[in-house]
Amino acid sequence: MSPRERRLIRRLKQRDERAFREMVLTYQQQVYSIVLRMLGNEQEAEDLAQEVFVTVFKSIENFRGDSKLGTWIYRIAINHCRNRFKYLSRRHYHTTKPLDDVREREQRQEIPLHGQMGRPDEVLEGRRLQQAIQAAIAALESDHREVLVLRDIQGVSYEEIGSITGLPPGTVKSRLHRARMALKEQLEKHMK
Repeated sequence: MSPRERRLIRRLKQRDERAFREMVLTYQQQVYSIVLRMLGNEQEAEDLAQEVFVTVFKSIENFRGDSKLGTWIYRIAINHCRNRFKYLSRRHYHTTKPLDDVREREQRQEIPLHGQMGRPDEVLEGRRLQQAIQAAIAALESDHREVLVLRDIQGVSYEEIGSITGLPPGTVKSRLHRARMALKEQLEKHMK
């Protein structure tokens, strides 16, 4: 753990509001990305990401420093996602529908102000592939989606994934392998 991170944690434990803002600015993109990929719904992801940071602020006293602060925050995010899945599944909520809203927003942001714009056929194919990947990730079992999102999208190390999920490194690796195979299978279905 870096000296900067230790200072931030100390300030968070002292309930320093500037430290809280700094923490949110440092981790908001990663947390939102994890939650969005796990839930597949932009509004749910925004709400849940906020809940994650409230939980972090309320629970910072329980942080023992056994892992990096980011790893602990990711663990809270994953646990919140698990709980939200249970809640939403009881209400027969489907995660894939609202991804259209995400795609629409991403498409509006694709047109560059300067530089060259890609060929329309390449842009269209890229969008199609991105939509297929999103749908394939959403179709995975939640335990596969967790390790896949953490490793392949967020770039979290195997050791950190083990710390976040509570799984031994060997289990993380085998689950990730199965998740990649399931993703490949889902992509083949969506690309037909």
